[in-house]
Amino acid sequence: MKTLPLGLAYDDVLLVPQKSRIQSRSDVITKTKLSRNISLAIPFVSSNVDTVTESAMAITMAKLGGIGIIHRFMTIDREVEEVTRVKRSEGFIMGTPFTLSPDHTVGEARKRMKQQRVSSAIIVDRNKRVLGLVSDRDMWFLSDNAIRMVDVMTPAAKLITADVNVSLKEAREIFRKHKVEKLPLLRKDGVLGGLITSRTVLNEDIYPQATKDGKGRLMVGAAVGVVGDYLERAEALIKAKVDVIVVDIAHVHSAHGLQAVKKLRRLCKSVDLIGGNIATPQAARDLIRLGVDGLKVGIGPGGICITRMVAGVGVPQLSAIMMCSKISQNAHVPLIADGGTNYPGDMTKALAAGASNVMITGWLAGTDESPGSIILRKGQKFKVHRGAASFTAVASRMPIEKELEEIVPEGIESFVPYKGSAKDVIHQLVGAVKSGMSYCDASTITELWKHAQFMQITTAGFRESTQHNVEEM
Repeated sequence: MKTLPLGLAYDDVLLVPQKSRIQSRSDVITKTKLSRNISLAIPFVSSNVDTVTESAMAITMAKLGGIGIIHRFMTIDREVEEVTRVKRSEGFIMGTPFTLSPDHTVGEARKRMKQQRVSSAIIVDRNKRVLGLVSDRDMWFLSDNAIRMVDVMTPAAKLITADVNVSLKEAREIFRKHKVEKLPLLRKDGVLGGLITSRTVLNEDIYPQATKDGKGRLMVGAAVGVVGDYLERAEALIKAKVDVIVVDIAHVHSAHGLQAVKKLRRLCKSVDLIGGNIATPQAARDLIRLGVDGLKVGIGPGGICITRMVAGVGVPQLSAIMMCSKISQNAHVPLIADGGTNYPGDMTKALAAGASNVMITGWLAGTDESPGSIILRKGQKFKVHRGAASFTAVASRMPIEKELEEIVPEGIESFVPYKGSAKDVIHQLVGAVKSGMSYCDASTITELWKHAQFMQITTAGFRESTQHNVEEM
C-alpha cells in the first residue's frame, strides 16, 4: 500500500507566486497550439458535448481566438451541415458562395436559404456565370411562392462586382464607396469566383485574433467515434473542409480505440487528428506512435461525468496532465486538458501542469450559443446540460429493439443557470489566465511551463482559498 501513487486534482494545489517582471496582465500573451498545425490566440476549446457545441458556439469560439469541436451525436449529414455553417460564416473571400438558378422559385429559395442560414443568394447559370443577386429582403412581401428568381433578382448589370484577386484594402474601399453589402467576385469569363460580404470585412477589424484557415474562413473541429460509421463520418467531414478531427471516446487506450485511430490517421491526410481521451503516459506514447497531432487528457474529471463513481476508474486531472505532458512535450504534440475546472484559477493550473489548452464544458453550458432552449424554472432561466454518457443521452441514441435496462449511465443530466453570451464567459476566463500567469512571471504559456511551482495544500488551505466568514451579497 505504501507504493500507491498520489493523485492530485486542481483543488489539491496552488501555484506559488514568483518574483514577476510583468507589470500588467495585458502584457501576457496567451497564444498556444491546439494541435501540431493549428494555433490559437487563446487557450480555450469548447467541448464536443451535445449541450455545448454546435455551429453557433464554434463560430463564437473561433472569432474570439479559440476553437469549437462539433459533437458527433447527430447524423453524418447534420454534422457536416454544422461544420459547413461555420466555414461559410466568415472568411475574407468565400470561395463557394451560396447560389441558386434563375428558375428556382421564391418558395424554394426561402427554404434553402433558411437551411443554409444565409441572407442572400447569387443567381448563376449552368456554367456558373453570374446572372444576378437575390437577398431575403427582395422576398419579404412576396405572397406568391411560385415566382422565379429571374423575376426577383437584381440583374448582373446593376451589381457592383470585383476581380477574384481583389485585396482586403481594395474591397474595403469598394464597400465604403458604393455602400453595398455583397461583393461577388468574377473571373475574366464572368464565372463566379467567390464572394466578400461587408460583415466579413468589418469582422477583420472587430476580431483580429480570430482562428482562421488559409482562406480566411473560421476554423472548426468535429468529433467522431471509433465504431460504426466513424470512417464514413470522418470522410464526409473532411470533404466539408473541417480543420481537425477529434476522436471522441471515454477510453481510447483500448484495442478497438487504437485500431480506429490508426485507420483515421490514414484517412486524415489533409487535416489534423486529435486522440482521446487518455490519462496515462503509456496511452500518450501509444497515440503519438500512431501519429496523432494532439492529445486529449481527462477520464472522469468533468462535472457531469460519474465514470469514476460508476466504474471506479480514473486519474485525478492535475496528475494526469502532469504525467502525460512529459511525453507530449518531448514529442512536440499539444495536450488538451479536458474537464475538472471548477474555478477560473484551475485554467492556469492546467496550463502550468503542461497543457497547451483547456477544453471547457460546463462554463459554456447555459449560454446563448449552446444548443437547446431556455427553460423557466421557479422564476429563473435555465438550460439543460447533460453528459454524453448520461441516461437520456444514451437512450436517445439506442436502437428501438434495445432494452433501457441495459444502460449503465456514466454521466448525469442537470439544469444550469442561463449565462448570456459565451463571449462574456470567455473574456472572464482569459482575464483570469492572464492574471494567474502574471503571478508566475510568465508572459507566455511556454514560460509558464518553465516557471510554475506547485504547492500541495490541505483541506484547510483550500477553504482558506475560497470566500469564507462572510455572507455573499
